[in-house]
Amino acid sequence: MAKPARPILTLLVVLALTAAAYAVWQSTRTRPLPEGIASGNGRIEATEVDVAALAGGRITAILASEGQTVKAGDVLVEMDTDQLKAQERQAEAALRRARIGVDTAGSGVDQAIAQRAAAEAQVEQAQAVADAARMRLARSEQLSKSSTVSQQVLDDDRANERQARAGLALARASLAAADAGIGAARARVVDAEAAVEAAQAAIDAITTSIEDMSLRAPRAGRVQYQIAEVGEVVAPGGRILNIVVLDDVYMTFFLPTSQAGRVQIGQEVRLILDAAPDIAIPASVSYVADVAQFTPKTVETTVEREKLMFRVKAQVRPALLEKYIDYVKTGLPGSAYLRIDPKAEWPATLAKVAQ
Repeated sequence: MAKPARPILTLLVVLALTAAAYAVWQSTRTRPLPEGIASGNGRIEATEVDVAALAGGRITAILASEGQTVKAGDVLVEMDTDQLKAQERQAEAALRRARIGVDTAGSGVDQAIAQRAAAEAQVEQAQAVADAARMRLARSEQLSKSSTVSQQVLDDDRANERQARAGLALARASLAAADAGIGAARARVVDAEAAVEAAQAAIDAITTSIEDMSLRAPRAGRVQYQIAEVGEVVAPGGRILNIVVLDDVYMTFFLPTSQAGRVQIGQEVRLILDAAPDIAIPASVSYVADVAQFTPKTVETTVEREKLMFRVKAQVRPALLEKYIDYVKTGLPGSAYLRIDPKAEWPATLAKVAQ
């Protein structure tokens, strides 16, 4: 009955030896950090932006594939523009009509000015007739006192003078109407010019909409996901591509209160990735949280205050990212090492940095 226990005992011994060997290996692998150097675990992250349709429509072409590196301003997606181009042609026809309207209105102003000149001449003519009739009447009235002219002649001169005054009033009214006609003609010119501006603005708006149908990369980066396919109809704001911005790469890690309180913006950081443990990536602190991220239910003792953890963000230099842009991968795990004491020296494992 005691024989079956032997294999079990052997297995337990093997497991114990294996655990001991792993503990020894782990202790030699993770050497303690010198004073003034803090560390935390994190992952490489980057800002992400979406390439989305400003207006709804059908996708006619996707010019970038997943994993492709793109520059800011590169055309990545083409949307259908047939309807917009038809609207553009219609707006261009309206612009031509509006310009013809300006020419027509200008001719109307010239015609109104000519009519005013004719009315002004009629006023002068009527004025001359009225003056002559008034003087003739004055002579007739003088002569009638000595019975030199008959009463009939006097009555005729009086009628002619009244008729001349009426003709002068009519001519002056025609002149005023001609002035009003010039004002109306000039108003039609202003209206026609406004129609030209409105038609041009409509063309500009349509042209801008057509340009917006060529979706460009808002920033340099790498295409991470393709969300829609060619031929699909997307709504306004519909996402088509997702881009990882490779000039904004960072690692987020956490430090306890005693260390976070000594961290300053711009402080030197070195990142070690699990995928490349022999090279330290230089970075600098770009953000330190104002409030703790991990907080116990109650903070009543000094020990509990030490449990508070603050988020720290280490930014990789853009110049270095540009040099190694084809090798940057988000999501890679690693560790961040922060020199919280300026006098502390980096250990040998962190001395070699990427250039």
